Amino acid sequence: MSSIPQSKQALLSAISTVFNKLMVDYRSILDEVTRVKSIDGNTKGSKVSVCDTVAYLIGWGNLVLKWYRLTAEDQPVDFPETGYKWNQLGQLAEHFHHQYSDWTYSQLLTELEQTTNALLLLIDSLTDEQLYHTPWYEKWTLGRMIQFNTSSPMKRIRTQIRRFKKINGAN
Repeated sequence: MSSIPQSKQALLSAISTVFNKLMVDYRSILDEVTRVKSIDGNTKGSKVSVCDTVAYLIGWGNLVLKWYRLTAEDQPVDFPETGYKWNQLGQLAEHFHHQYSDWTYSQLLTELEQTTNALLLLIDSLTDEQLYHTPWYEKWTLGRMIQFNTSSPMKRIRTQIRRFKKINGAN
């Protein structure tokens, strides 16, 4: 599924498909290796753990939900997040890693599942018109902004997780 979603159904499918596959991969990793920092991070030369990748996905998922909530309430939104600019996404990723650093792997997976379900419910509550036929942030539609921050990073992270599993004998 390499094409970019252009409809509500395609977006729901893209997220659900990669999320379900990613969760199978995550659940097959032994807890004792989930804090090993051996996965390429978002900042050049940095390494992150499996737990950090989950924290990253939770962080971005919650940001998308926050953006939508604030916009729906006619409140200002600091994109991508208060205190961060678009050219500081590495620092924002590190913020997410730190924010969830005390959580257990099991807690992280549960939170990722809840965050993803909240995103799917949000998408399901919207129309194709709202998602794909109206600019939402600058030139981007809401559907595209959701996809940029959910299924796209999930696909990238799944590739990293599968590589991690192969290297660590966790197939």
